[in-house]
Amino acid sequence: MKKISSILMTCSLLLAAFVANAQFSVDVSIRADIAPPPLPYYVQPPCPEDGFLWIPGYWAYDGDDDDYYWVPGVWVSPPEPGYLWTPCYWGYEGGIYAWHPGYWGTHVGFYGGVNYGYGYCGTGFVGGRWEGGEFSYNTAVMNVNTTIVHNTYINQTVINNTTVTNSRTCFNGGPGGIAARPNRQEQIAMREYHQQPTNEQISHQQFMSRDRNQFASINHGRPTTAAMNVVNGNRYNLQGRPTGLNQYPQQRQNEARQQQFNQRRAGQEQQIMRQQQFNQQQALQRQSETRQQLFNQQRAAQEQQIMRQQQFNQQQALQRQNEARQQQFSQQRAAQQQQQIMRQQQFNQQQALQRQNEARQQQFNQQRGAQQQMSRQQQWERQPAIRPQQSPTQHNSNQREFWRHG
Repeated sequence: MKKISSILMTCSLLLAAFVANAQFSVDVSIRADIAPPPLPYYVQPPCPEDGFLWIPGYWAYDGDDDDYYWVPGVWVSPPEPGYLWTPCYWGYEGGIYAWHPGYWGTHVGFYGGVNYGYGYCGTGFVGGRWEGGEFSYNTAVMNVNTTIVHNTYINQTVINNTTVTNSRTCFNGGPGGIAARPNRQEQIAMREYHQQPTNEQISHQQFMSRDRNQFASINHGRPTTAAMNVVNGNRYNLQGRPTGLNQYPQQRQNEARQQQFNQRRAGQEQQIMRQQQFNQQQALQRQSETRQQLFNQQRAAQEQQIMRQQQFNQQQALQRQNEARQQQFSQQRAAQQQQQIMRQQQFNQQQALQRQNEARQQQFNQQRGAQQQMSRQQQWERQPAIRPQQSPTQHNSNQREFWRHG
């Protein structure tokens, strides 16, 4: 039954890892009817190697024994640079205590407001920061071997500005629990991409579940092994002294370190692949933008060509209109000139007819005058008897007088 309980605990870790990788903020829990013991005070062993991060110790639960066992705090290599650990915590929900597993992410999320110490003061993390792919340790809260690790700094301000929960209670909510809720930054971190606990962390918990000295019913809340320098490495008691209970010889420790190195290398390779994928996406995006820009330029050139063609067509239409108007004007002018010529011809004809009529009238008058003169002459010649005797001189004078009065 003990083995079955350990398998269930491991399955919960793997299931939590699957949920974390799926980028969902879902609690996958193991439930207990009794509250976990208070967190023990223990001394943190020094960081053994540059780039390792501290995983604080916690109380896990064995359902078969109905008992909690202590998983020692340990230094581990993160799955890849830039990742931080969000610790697990117990939460009181519906009358029972539910276990919320931890996860890796680029920001620290909500861990129940539990003060695990060594940078985990109940909210956020003040034990260090990533700088250009390397982790710098805040020696104000972290125990670091400066002869091995050189990326260090001291910042007491973050401690003074951070609300620290002095209680050793390790569960949230319920009677005697921590009354903390996720803040805005923690809520954002909970919705980000997460990665599962590493294989070292899982094997670390599995191994501690088989050590009876780690169970609360045996150690009464004071575990024999409180912390370890690395997984399968040196064990330390609450006072930070080696216990001499190293389970594996030096060869296994070397194998564990090689495994840690391989995991870090795999994490770096994953980061390189992600960077390459990001670069490829950026290149594709730039190509797409370049193609879009070329398309826009071609489209603009086509639109300009269409506008020029439209302008040319408009100019051609205006030119044809002007030609039509010029032709119409020429036709109208020719018609006016023709009408003027015809009117002049008609006027000339009328003038000629008028002159002909005047000549005829003059001829008629002349003929009429001649006729009248001949008629008077004839009348004169018919009346000789009644004329007085006149001398030739008087006769000629009378004749002239006759012709003058007609």
